[in-house]
Amino acid sequence: MLPVVAAIGIEGIVGIAIGIIVLLVLIIPNIKIVPQATTFIIERLGTYRTTWETGFHMKVPFIDRVAKKISLKEKVADFAPQAVITKDNVTMQIDTVLFYQIVDPKLYTYGIERPIVAIENLSATTLRNIIGDLELDQTLTSRDIINTRMREILDEATDPWGIKVNRVELKNIIPPKEIQAAMEKQMKAEREKREKILIAEGEKESAIRVAEGEKEAAILRAEAKKQAAIREAEGQAQAIIAVQEATAKGLQMVKDVGADDGLIAIKGLEALEKVGQGASTKIIIPSDLQGIAGLTTTIKEIAKS
Repeated sequence: MLPVVAAIGIEGIVGIAIGIIVLLVLIIPNIKIVPQATTFIIERLGTYRTTWETGFHMKVPFIDRVAKKISLKEKVADFAPQAVITKDNVTMQIDTVLFYQIVDPKLYTYGIERPIVAIENLSATTLRNIIGDLELDQTLTSRDIINTRMREILDEATDPWGIKVNRVELKNIIPPKEIQAAMEKQMKAEREKREKILIAEGEKESAIRVAEGEKEAAILRAEAKKQAAIREAEGQAQAIIAVQEATAKGLQMVKDVGADDGLIAIKGLEALEKVGQGASTKIIIPSDLQGIAGLTTTIKEIAKS
């Protein structure tokens, strides 16, 4: 080892060491590691060379350079409020939020200068055009329609720039103060109207329930009277039937004992005698009973003689 060192000499060793150091200085800065969701735009002598994806890469010293590092993650652009005029000449302030993503790093790098500023200006003009075709009430109630139309227009316009617009949202819609005051009065009147309608519907429902209750009560009372009348009529009918049955039984008994007309007449006279004992009683005697009475008087007279 010593003879080799002696043969090379101290100056040679120093030269080799310097060469190694220079080589490391030249190589190490040109070694690049591209992280996840990131791309590097590489230019060679000022001209686009390639796009580095995620991983280990090395460029040629003094010839290649990293022109731009681009993140492929979705980004958010919050634009300042824009003054817009509706179809019915109402001026309001609207600010938008845009969600976009770079899908072509080369077009994004070389397609347009300051692409985010370009998107902001494009969104402002697009918003003015859309709102200009809508009235105030439509603007306040058509957020989804406005968002969809803006996204479609901006996405188509930014395709040559390597940008994809994923979503556009209207963050705030600020009408003039006098319009806000009128809207608050309208909302208050609408709430009062709904309250009166609910009260009226409640009173109506209550009246209907009361009427239905009275109707059911009247029906029940009528049904009760009907049942009472039926029961009374049935009782009277049963009483009549019982009287008729008793009369029929009495006649049958008279028939069974073989009573003749004379006996029947005598029984009739006895009944008339009892009736005649009452005061102010006028009795009309049938002709057949008068004959029997005469016969009875004759029998009594014969008995006395």
